[in-house]
Amino acid sequence: MNFETKIAIVVADDLAMWQRLNVVAFLTSGVMGDTEGIMGAAYEDASAVNYSALCIQPMVVLKAPRPKLQTFLARAQRNAVKSAIYIEDMFATGHDAANRATVKQYATDELPLVGMAIRTERKLVDKIFKGAKLHE
Repeated sequence: MNFETKIAIVVADDLAMWQRLNVVAFLTSGVMGDTEGIMGAAYEDASAVNYSALCIQPMVVLKAPRPKLQTFLARAQRNAVKSAIYIEDMFATGHDAANRATVKQYATDELPLVGMAIRTERKLVDKIFKGAKLHE
């Protein structure tokens, strides 16, 4: 199945693995929260056990140096593409309100970004995240 849109998540390439996974998890929730109709139906196995629904659209996870993340955010904003962001300070907070408060402290071009995610038209995702590499 081909999708007109693409979901891509990019994380800073210098993060510890647990941090990368944490950032991807939170950014995925940001995209899911902003997108109606992106969740599929619940799963059921042959024993009739039900499982949670998953996103209907594949996602790509990328990596890039931290300075490049600011470039990606600027490109997204120039193209009016809403982004989910994760900043370094959020590793030290313990809840959502604290996360929002820490982001509020920074001007856009000063955000200490360690990750961001977008969902938009496929070619535009590639243009915005040009220079990021596939995460291994």
